[in-house]
Amino acid sequence: ARVILNGVGADEQLGGYGRHRSAFSQGGWHQLEAELQKDLGRIWSRNMGRDDRCICDHGKEARLPFLDEDVVEFLQRTPLHVKCDPRRPVGAGDKLLLRVAAQMVGLRVASLSVKRAIQFGSRISKTMEASRASGKRDRSGVATYQPVGDTI
Repeated sequence: ARVILNGVGADEQLGGYGRHRSAFSQGGWHQLEAELQKDLGRIWSRNMGRDDRCICDHGKEARLPFLDEDVVEFLQRTPLHVKCDPRRPVGAGDKLLLRVAAQMVGLRVASLSVKRAIQFGSRISKTMEASRASGKRDRSGVATYQPVGDTI
């Protein structure tokens, strides 16, 4: 594939980060809304440059469906309690609207999955930890990467 669909923008607009749950517990819906607005406003400087460099370095082009103007506008008009509900458990209330949409198109397992950071979702951290524990290091003292189990 030459083009990659990147999900950036989903967490920032649909309450997918732990800090969104914290904002709600500290100040209710109003503080959660403020945190989401702050995240959307800084997404360009916080995530986009890094992601674009990584994707381009692999000879790919990114498409960002959650940052499409029409999608952003739709989500801005959508009531917050429809987009997420931090009163519900992790993996149910975060990105609620996206989870409901996934169920509607038959992606039941994906709709119930709890978010994991990429270094954990890809199991690279487990591989690196195993390498550190076994003491396998190159001459510079840096642990070498050796795939373990299922890789993507």
